[in-house]
Amino acid sequence: MTRLVLVGPPGAGKGTQAVALSEKLGVPHISTGDLFRAHVSERTPLGEEARRYLDSGELVPDTVTNEMVRERLAEPDAEHGFLLDGFPRTTKQAEVLGHLLGESNQKLDAVIQLEVPEDVVVNRLLSRGRSDDTEDVIRRRQQVYVSETAPLLDYYKDILIKVDGVGSVDEVSGRVLDALRERR
Repeated sequence: MTRLVLVGPPGAGKGTQAVALSEKLGVPHISTGDLFRAHVSERTPLGEEARRYLDSGELVPDTVTNEMVRERLAEPDAEHGFLLDGFPRTTKQAEVLGHLLGESNQKLDAVIQLEVPEDVVVNRLLSRGRSDDTEDVIRRRQQVYVSETAPLLDYYKDILIKVDGVGSVDEVSGRVLDALRERR
């Protein structure tokens, strides 16, 4: 059983690592971004609710996000493990996740923090060439990540595994897998 959460600053390579790791571990990669897109495109009641917030540029409330995650974790492919990417983002969401897992006598095995120096993520994001990715905007998002995520990292300190997120996809996923083996 492998129940993991992947955290790291924007540009750390979470999505790329989540895909590689879910394949190697044989568990589904569950991304809140993918959940939002699926619910909105399928016009589910949760998707319609999320769309109202997204269309007005507001954050989707935790109640909607939490319910999407609850539904996804109840699907058969997540029964023996999962890799969450983008959830939880706050200690309140972490408490909800703990409650959701506790309902079926489960718990998280580890929270993987991809550590990447700010200058490296800034350069990665600038190299994507998106017009909304100016250096100032990127550095601001890094500051927001640090301030919002610090309490979450403290919340998960007992199961937190810090991994150097600089290197090739295989190098980084190798470090994560090694760290998980050492922890077991």
